[in-house]
Amino acid sequence: MKLYLVQHGEAAVRQGESERSLTEKGISNLLKMTAFMDIHAGFSVGAIYHSGILRARQTAEILAEHIKPPVKLQETDGLAPMAQPEIWAERLREMNEDTMLVGHMPHMSRLPSYLVTGNDEAGVVMIHNGGITCLSRDPGGHWSVVWVVTPNILK
Repeated sequence: MKLYLVQHGEAAVRQGESERSLTEKGISNLLKMTAFMDIHAGFSVGAIYHSGILRARQTAEILAEHIKPPVKLQETDGLAPMAQPEIWAERLREMNEDTMLVGHMPHMSRLPSYLVTGNDEAGVVMIHNGGITCLSRDPGGHWSVVWVVTPNILK
């Protein structure tokens, strides 16, 4: 199983925590990421889950438009900034299809640390707005980081 973790794209200055929408730069950076996804054959997911907060929903919608075949978007709990990584670690144990999660910091950096090491403070990967971190679970249930792509390294 592959797990794609995405921190929402760059958002506007705080207007109210749930009302922060993506900036033009945030949208532009996400389009760089979709171009990356389009080029790399075999990039697919069964579903994209997002926190429901505006900037995460917008990010998920932009990414979903470029994943073939089209995927379902699902708002879910457990992806908020201070959510416990154990929530999704437990859910992922029951899942087998490739999945994308779109959420917020610090949760998006704590989850891969927890999956890979069992310690959510291990700092396994540095997360960036609009970047994608790909993890893979082997048949024994062990997770590893496969790759990380951020908008600033793409043209």
